[in-house]
Amino acid sequence: MSSNNLDALYRSVIMDHYKNPRNRGSLEDGSLTIDMNNPTCGDRIHLTMKVEDDIIKDAKFTGEGCSISMASASMMTQSIKGKTVEEAVKLSHIFSEMVQGKEYEDDIDLGDIEALHGVSKFPARIKCATLAWKAMEKGVKEEKGMEE
Repeated sequence: MSSNNLDALYRSVIMDHYKNPRNRGSLEDGSLTIDMNNPTCGDRIHLTMKVEDDIIKDAKFTGEGCSISMASASMMTQSIKGKTVEEAVKLSHIFSEMVQGKEYEDDIDLGDIEALHGVSKFPARIKCATLAWKAMEKGVKEEKGMEE
């Protein structure tokens, strides 16, 4: 597949998650709640997660922001469900390396989140892409009593 076709495919995946976000909403049942924002561009996220026995059972988000931040939140909530906290944090680190254009562990199927690989070409957008992931990491650290 040519580079132009691949870029177009990635753009369509990002726009699909932006226009049709997965896991939009919030969880009520005593779940973890994390609010974060990116003051640089005004992105805001309210993330709720249900963690039981060190497994992320569910995750939902609300917020507002650019297509990159909202699509990333949609992709993140989809990709962490059913994973252990350790697996989710590892995936977050891999994602962070990827969007910064650094070498990353590529033997893991990243699914839709790979569409955000191109963010590395736009350094100002990295914080947009990683906002939801940082919120997830903050939440699981607080859950484990490892507040920063």
